[in-house]
Amino acid sequence: MRLFSSLSFRQLLVLAFLLIAVLLGAASLHGLRTLETLVTQSREGLAHALQLNADVQVLAERRVTMERAARQYLVLGDPALRQRFNEAAHEASAALERLHGSLPPSFPAAEWPLQIETIAAQLDNAGSAMDDRDAALTAAFRRIDWLNVSAAEQARLAIKQQNERTLEQLEQGRLQLGRQLLAAIVAAVLLALALAYWLGRPVQRLERAIAGLGENRLDQTIDISGPSDLRSLGRRLDWLRLRLSEVEADKARFLRHVSHELKTPLAALREGAALLEEGVAGPLNQRQSEVVRILREHTLTLQGQIEDLLRFNAAAFEARTLSPRPVELSGLVEEVVASQRLQWESRQLQVSSTGGPVTAEVDRRKFATVIGNLLSNAIRFSPPGGHIAITLQRLSDRAVLEIVDAGPGVAEEDRGRVFEPFYRGRHQPDSGLRGSGIGLSIVQEYVAAHGGRIALMPSLAGARFRIELPYVPER
Repeated sequence: MRLFSSLSFRQLLVLAFLLIAVLLGAASLHGLRTLETLVTQSREGLAHALQLNADVQVLAERRVTMERAARQYLVLGDPALRQRFNEAAHEASAALERLHGSLPPSFPAAEWPLQIETIAAQLDNAGSAMDDRDAALTAAFRRIDWLNVSAAEQARLAIKQQNERTLEQLEQGRLQLGRQLLAAIVAAVLLALALAYWLGRPVQRLERAIAGLGENRLDQTIDISGPSDLRSLGRRLDWLRLRLSEVEADKARFLRHVSHELKTPLAALREGAALLEEGVAGPLNQRQSEVVRILREHTLTLQGQIEDLLRFNAAAFEARTLSPRPVELSGLVEEVVASQRLQWESRQLQVSSTGGPVTAEVDRRKFATVIGNLLSNAIRFSPPGGHIAITLQRLSDRAVLEIVDAGPGVAEEDRGRVFEPFYRGRHQPDSGLRGSGIGLSIVQEYVAAHGGRIALMPSLAGARFRIELPYVPER
């Protein structure tokens, strides 16, 4: 593994392909050698069978030649006929000698030369009666016929057995070749899976690291193991994390500094406007009073915007410091609904909570803020006498919380930006109360920090927000 770690991702991919190619190539070459061996054995078996058939045919042909030459010699006494007999007998003996290794031990191969000797003795015994010599030749050649038939039958059986052995070897070779190829394919697949797993882990960690940077989780060190180029990329991402942490800290310090620097002159402006409005510096005419009122309202608006900015920055920071534990969400929802009872009762709204028990691993205080912000948003947008529905359910391995209000819903052109900080949609409540535009942004920060997701779902009426969190089974 240390050797592999010194290689780059591209080099490891090339090495993986080469290993798989070598493995399959070795199996193919071994199978080719096995096939060549079987072909050679089959060729040798075929040649041996042809030789056996040829030798059996030689025995039969030479027997006919010997009998013809012997009988003509008895009548004519021509030495050429005797020479022909001897040559045929010699060729038959040679064929029988070649057959001897393929015939069973029980075959009386020694009788062939004995019968030849008997025939030769009758040919040389000129003093005997012709009829006796002819009868002896007939008996000898009849015995040779029986020997030839037996040799042909034994050769046929030997060829059959050899064919069966060849077929068995071919079948064994086929099975062996199949097992080798199957083993090579399985080994190649396992090797590919092992390399894919080993190479995929650092890629997955890189993906999680990049997602963590995108979700502003800057407190988690990025340490990537694996190929050298991926480790180098991991170190660069960790350097980026540190730089983003510094930028985030600088931004927080800047916001604190700006808020501190702005609060003092804003307080002076607000108090000065109040003193002018109270007539401390002298009576004001109607136009002057109107200017003082506008000044005071805009001073209060600016102060509220600065406080909203600080509150959003604090929420984004707190989202990285969770204290999660298993929490039964239906009870938490009831607590939040009860805490805002005055707000929704004053607007003559009905709030219902259904479903549960559903447990999730959450920071109780921060997730109460999530539910509270969504409920406050629903109360603000719902008309008097409307109904707000909160439902809890479990879908597979997720805990799902939905809040549906009775308001005008979210305009289609606003749906993609509803979670952006300080963004206010086109549909605003009739009461004229405009929110700061950070409530849903804080909700998204907290939900993402819990490993969940929030989405604006399609709805026939009102706005429908869905939160999904990892489910924790009841113990």
